[in-house]
Amino acid sequence: MLQAAWSFGTIPSGVGGAVSKHIVPHLPKREGEKTMSDYVRNLWYLAAWDHEVPDGGMLSRTLLDEKWLIAGLSDGAYAMLADRCPHRFVPLSKGRLEGDVIHCPYHGLGFDRTGACVHNPFPSPPPTHVRARMMPVVHRHRGLWFWPGDPDRADPALIPDFAFVDRKGMQRSRLVIRGHYELVTDNLMDLTHAEFLHVTSFGVNGSIFSGSQSVLTDESGAIWNNWDMAAVAPPMWAAPMLREGERVDQWLHMRWHAPAAMVLTVGLARAGTERADMVVPQMVNPHIITPETQRSSHYFYDHEATPEAEALARQVFVEEDEPMIEAAQQALGDRDFWEARPAILETDAGAIRARRRLMQLRRAETLEVA
Repeated sequence: MLQAAWSFGTIPSGVGGAVSKHIVPHLPKREGEKTMSDYVRNLWYLAAWDHEVPDGGMLSRTLLDEKWLIAGLSDGAYAMLADRCPHRFVPLSKGRLEGDVIHCPYHGLGFDRTGACVHNPFPSPPPTHVRARMMPVVHRHRGLWFWPGDPDRADPALIPDFAFVDRKGMQRSRLVIRGHYELVTDNLMDLTHAEFLHVTSFGVNGSIFSGSQSVLTDESGAIWNNWDMAAVAPPMWAAPMLREGERVDQWLHMRWHAPAAMVLTVGLARAGTERADMVVPQMVNPHIITPETQRSSHYFYDHEATPEAEALARQVFVEEDEPMIEAAQQALGDRDFWEARPAILETDAGAIRARRRLMQLRRAETLEVA
């Protein structure tokens, strides 16, 4: 329970490599600029944890405003088809998966992993002009990642490194947050809100106000929003593990890959030991956001496989974070974030850097299409 207080889990080391300063130029809004409701297509998104798809079964999920069907195949691979038969638009998820063929429940057409119609219940051959839409899907890091853009550019090497997720004693979970995915990213890329929202759950004590923030980028293109606090009073959950009055060095490092695949690394060491004398093992957890709709987001995370850690995670995300994200979404409505003229603080540097990176990617895709 104590180790769950900041990040709901532990591993012995951090994530990522060397970082360097990176400046993202100001991008003024242009005529026809895409708004916050648009998605960058040529990126990997997380559709589901692997355990969410039954063996030999199917999972229907709304992703990027559309219903998609994920099927577990006999060779251990997965197929991802639009959850809509191209004939009369019935959800394929209402049908059955048999011999790696997805059969529509309405007229019996069957579709393989590529979306091709390979079964016709009538005497004539399967109609070659009938095809279900599909997307590339890759099983990696206990997750199923999909590529909604040009399939020829779907390189699995571009999936961010979440290898640490496959570890014992952890439970992978998902919930839906009622807010645009970039609002959820704003929340995660500015951890100063913990001093106000998470006082009870995290036992914070104001240490971040005396910390130093750095926003960096590494060789993978990841943006890091790092907070480092030296010789500060420990959080309440760690105090019983320390001598009275003992100070700690604490760090909160958030790594972001587009579109919204994040890792939080939390460290706590006795002050003056150059982070060698750890109070608890360094904690690293995934925080991966995938748009469900323009106003809702899938939130993928993990925590220790205990009832206490599960309850704490839900307290933090559902009872503390979500009401603020939902309130921001309701206030913003359908307006674009930038058109609402948000006030920008110094502590917003990481979140704004991520938003500007997405603006660059959207603009690049628009120019490619043009």
